[in-house]
Amino acid sequence: MASDREAVAQTVQRLIDEVSEWPHVTVGDHRFGGTEFRVGPREIGHVHGWGMLDIAYLRKLRDVLIDEDHTGPHHLLTESGWTTEYIESPADYDHAQWLLRLSYLYHVNVLKGTPAGAEEFADVDVEDELAALDTSEAVRAAFERR
Repeated sequence: MASDREAVAQTVQRLIDEVSEWPHVTVGDHRFGGTEFRVGPREIGHVHGWGMLDIAYLRKLRDVLIDEDHTGPHHLLTESGWTTEYIESPADYDHAQWLLRLSYLYHVNVLKGTPAGAEEFADVDVEDELAALDTSEAVRAAFERR
């Protein structure tokens, strides 16, 4: 049986493997350690091997996610659009993946609003995928950039 630390590391690696397969996502080393996920020029988040997951949102969306108890403020940048989530066991995988997918869809949606992005990201149906995530009306409303 894997130790808790090994189980977390395996869960983090599973998340990295999955996110790296999402359309238009690039994966690389993060400047503060860990693995960074980008869509186009935008970082959607990064994860550290010990399970700390930092995710980038629009501040309004981040506030709704905190209000609905989906995540917490970033461990250092508490007034930013960033959040911090901790993967403490394999049971945390689905929620971590959900949070990252929401960030991915938000950033793809923003990029689709640019002339180059509209064509590049045309294969990602943000509305259908957002509906599949079963988000609240408040999350959907905050998703729009205004």
